[in-house]
Amino acid sequence: MFTYEVKGIRVRYADTDQMGYVYYGNYARYYEIGRVEALRSLGYHYKAMEDEGVMMPVYENRSKYLKPARYDDELTIKVTIPKLPSARVVFQYEISNQEGVLLNSGETTLVFQRRDNGKLCFAPEPLLEKLRSYYHQ
Repeated sequence: MFTYEVKGIRVRYADTDQMGYVYYGNYARYYEIGRVEALRSLGYHYKAMEDEGVMMPVYENRSKYLKPARYDDELTIKVTIPKLPSARVVFQYEISNQEGVLLNSGETTLVFQRRDNGKLCFAPEPLLEKLRSYYHQ
């Protein structure tokens, strides 16, 4: 199973609501930061995949808000891909603050889609090559 942590994501004032908590909609942005950086850590760049004609639209997004993140917190986003992608990929997230307190957990499912015709396709082979060693065959 592939896991990666993105550390040092600082909560900015613009991320918070009137109560000083991170606005709930911003967690989807944190998830995106996590998954893009997780793929980058493998040497696989999302932009290169798009340039090769494959997009990854979000199919499903779920979040569980356990405790609020607050202005100036330093967040860590733990990203897990629980199984090798096929025509879809599931990312799981745990977001913690600088004290290691779990604030949010979530999951997104993305599908692989050809840019030229909009049809679903399988995960690109270069991505699968980078991920295979993390899964039992």
